[in-house]
Amino acid sequence: MNVNSQSGVSLVHCLVTLTIIGIIAISAFPRFQQALARSYRHAAQADLIAFAAAMERHHATTFSYRGAAKGGGDTGTPMIFHGHSPTDKPARDKLYQLSIDEVSESGRAYVVRAKPESGSLLGKSGDLFYFSDGRRAWDKNNDGTLSAAEFCWSC
Repeated sequence: MNVNSQSGVSLVHCLVTLTIIGIIAISAFPRFQQALARSYRHAAQADLIAFAAAMERHHATTFSYRGAAKGGGDTGTPMIFHGHSPTDKPARDKLYQLSIDEVSESGRAYVVRAKPESGSLLGKSGDLFYFSDGRRAWDKNNDGTLSAAEFCWSC
């Protein structure tokens, strides 16, 4: 019978295990952040569609899209809908700022925008747009202009 038999885990085994866990965590973290950003972007897209529905309700009562912003203005923070996204969270936790970007001179067309908050995970991911004719755009490269390839939300 061997009295000196040892059982258990050595320090080397612990270090190898921790190293493997660290490598897995380092490689998984960027994917986690991408998935989180994608889910926030989808929430903003849903909020833009709900915002567009609020614009349609405003149009149904006033026969124009004009005057839907705070203070009766045509552009800026909306009076008829939340000014932030996700709308199911308090304004202090906003990830996107929602605004009326443009209303046509005739009051028959509009553009609403979701602009990512600068200090958030989405800070440089580009603005989302919804147009009154149903077009959708995402300034994916965040250059301030919309190319033909950016007129989609999944591009």
